[in-house]
Amino acid sequence: MPDLYISFRGKDGSWLPAINIGDKINTELQESGAHVSYDGKCLFFSRGEWKLKEDGSTIWAGTPYWVDALVIENLRPEQ
Repeated sequence: MPDLYISFRGKDGSWLPAINIGDKINTELQESGAHVSYDGKCLFFSRGEWKLKEDGSTIWAGTPYWVDALVIENLRPEQ
């Protein structure tokens, strides 16, 4: 299943390798659409799954969530 990852900038301005955010956010469902609030305090994302409709098409059945952005800040590598 798709998981959320975070990448931080290194001291030289380059992007460091992506880090899986972990099981505090990622579940057996699909997490997507993550973004941080303008003030940097909240992480918003969706969690859900694709559902099959009677006509054979699919529809995203997701729920929006938000958590304290410290969940990603705590993943920041020491440089």
